[in-house]
Amino acid sequence: MTENLEILFEDNHVIAVNKKVSDIVQGDKTGDTPLSEKVALYLKQKYNKPGNVFVGVVHRLDRPTSGVVLFARTSKALTRLNEQFKKKDDLSKTYWAIVKNKPPKIEDRLTNFLRKNAIKNKSFVCAEDSNGAKQAILEYKVIQHSDHYYLLSVNLITGRHHQIRAQLSNIGCPIKGDLKYGFARSNDDSGISLHARSLIFIHPVQKEPIHIIAPVPNDELWKYFEKNASK
Repeated sequence: MTENLEILFEDNHVIAVNKKVSDIVQGDKTGDTPLSEKVALYLKQKYNKPGNVFVGVVHRLDRPTSGVVLFARTSKALTRLNEQFKKKDDLSKTYWAIVKNKPPKIEDRLTNFLRKNAIKNKSFVCAEDSNGAKQAILEYKVIQHSDHYYLLSVNLITGRHHQIRAQLSNIGCPIKGDLKYGFARSNDDSGISLHARSLIFIHPVQKEPIHIIAPVPNDELWKYFEKNASK
């Protein structure tokens, strides 16, 4: 029996799911069942398919992050989507992040160099000439605020390890619940308030743009922001 999956888009070639903070996209050392296997089981049961069901992982989200995750249902679709995500042509990812501190600017483009520490599973802002440094670029905009928090819309220009978490922390705005990057308290669900809100990509077969929006987690603050966000 499959767990309750929130399917955002599904056809014969791709399937998109709204990931919960507890989900891992691919298997890891925890041994927990990854989202890819849950999707495969869902498809197997829904369509009464014999044998193994193909589910290709196109991209990933950190475990404590929620939002839209896209999977390929055929090897041909996976190959084409991998190429698209690599080139980033006609591809747009928008994240929503909740922070407590007001950013220095209402909107800005952040350019840093990041170095990943695999042992700590953390990325650090560093000098350009540091060993292993990779350029990280994002754009953010404050689109709503409550009495105590700010909602940022974030567009990734590059895709680096923990990029949004590290770059926002670097300007004094760690994401709500993100202890690893400097927030004071954890969230009740042990996740962080970073949500992959929307994904625009070109369908691997139909060649038409697909725009997927992921509803926010079932949380009072998230629901307030979703209701009142300017975009």
